[in-house]
Amino acid sequence: MNYAVAVIDIGMTNKKVAVYDENLRQLDAVYKNFEPLKVKEPASGLEVDAHDLAGMEEWFCAQLQVFAQKYPIRALSITTHGATFVCIDDKGKVCAPCVLYTHEPGESFQTDFYTLCGTKEELQKTTYTPPFGSLINPAKGIMYMQKYFPGEFAKTKTILNFPQYWGHVFTGIAGIEPTYCGCHSYLWNHKKSDWSPVADKLNIRPLLPVNYKNTCETLGTISEETAKRTGLDKSVIVTMGIHDSNASLLPYLAKSDTGDFVLNSTGTWCVCMHPQDNLDFNDEDIGKIVFFNQSAFRQPVKTSIFLGGMEFDTYISLYKKVNKTDDFPSFGFDEAQAVLNAKDTFLMPEMVAGSGQFTGSKPGIWEKGTFYSLEDMQNGTKLPEIIRNEKRFFALLDLSLVIQTETALRRAGLKKGTKVFTEGGFRKNKLYNALLAAAMSENDFFLTSISEATACGSAMTAIMALSGKKICELGEAADISYQAVDKAPVSGYEEYKKAWEKLI
Repeated sequence: MNYAVAVIDIGMTNKKVAVYDENLRQLDAVYKNFEPLKVKEPASGLEVDAHDLAGMEEWFCAQLQVFAQKYPIRALSITTHGATFVCIDDKGKVCAPCVLYTHEPGESFQTDFYTLCGTKEELQKTTYTPPFGSLINPAKGIMYMQKYFPGEFAKTKTILNFPQYWGHVFTGIAGIEPTYCGCHSYLWNHKKSDWSPVADKLNIRPLLPVNYKNTCETLGTISEETAKRTGLDKSVIVTMGIHDSNASLLPYLAKSDTGDFVLNSTGTWCVCMHPQDNLDFNDEDIGKIVFFNQSAFRQPVKTSIFLGGMEFDTYISLYKKVNKTDDFPSFGFDEAQAVLNAKDTFLMPEMVAGSGQFTGSKPGIWEKGTFYSLEDMQNGTKLPEIIRNEKRFFALLDLSLVIQTETALRRAGLKKGTKVFTEGGFRKNKLYNALLAAAMSENDFFLTSISEATACGSAMTAIMALSGKKICELGEAADISYQAVDKAPVSGYEEYKKAWEKLI
């Protein structure tokens, strides 16, 4: 081993520090969850959740110190979940809480934002950003800080995107790169590679970094303080950082034989990503949760998302609670066919309003004309019969996820013959994959196995920054296995989907 690279991978749930060698073999990894902090809005006293930045920083440095003694680390790369920013003051210290993007500031706030910054349709057409709910558009998060934490925001010297905040922690240097700037922020002009007019409407342009580099370039070397805290050599470079979904796309872009494909990356967020040549919306895309990311190489990536993993975990937990079991539900194609045949029971999205492909839908289950809200089911006050039928309940849940996935894939620009690669948590869900393949018979589906695609993609950026190699030179090292998906032996999906869609 000539050298190693370290990766900090910050998901909404898991945080990890991993080490890779120059051939993209993962050598080590540690994981930890951090509970959100409770902070109060100064004016209202309302408690909101914020990220524990100090706790994470302490743990990251401690783990890097352990790894520095075991491996010849020469580069550090950071990848993080989306829609998050950090305000720092003139001393480079955090000066305002980093509120979770899942916080919903209310309908009047959302109205005020679009009154100030432009209509939802106008902004989607010009910034390629859809109208998410909560604070999933970072421009809304910034306006929220201005309104509800005015004293803290007034101290802000620089607003940093989340990966670049951590790059700043380790180097003291502020910068920006394509993947995070171009990810549903409302703040980026994709065609000019500059901040959008929304930044001016919010009066924040002077607070936004101007040091714009490519994702796989070097932000700087670690600071003297970081070297002391981690035991890393002062020559260790830190890359620009990368948005997590774009990191998971990199191993596929490294392969020369993928052709036209959509990556169906499944986790808390299910993200369908389709690399394309142009920034082109269809008229019917406007108003939907469809947008353009930028790849690490500034290539347009048509993207559609929904909170599939969160929905799946929530309903499986509900099933276990109701049935007083720790067993994961099993499945059978016969029970899936029974649900399809009956066409009288439907599981509806979406758990976080405005987060997916069916905005306006209320989460819950319709059973034989009666609606059972998710809240009522979780409280135990009103339960549908199907929740006690193990295999039918599992089929019901998967059918909802299949409809949402199919919609997301088509909105990402999937065409006849486009390959679909499914990675992440849902690759283990045999029923979901078989039903999805059956629902979309004109496309070939593959389950892909790559050890922690997000962390691996982030490691690739570090290796490219360190060695000067191009992405195609890392294709062989990006060890992806492909398994074709067999189609479920079921019928009646289209009729069931039409009945499902009428209830949205």
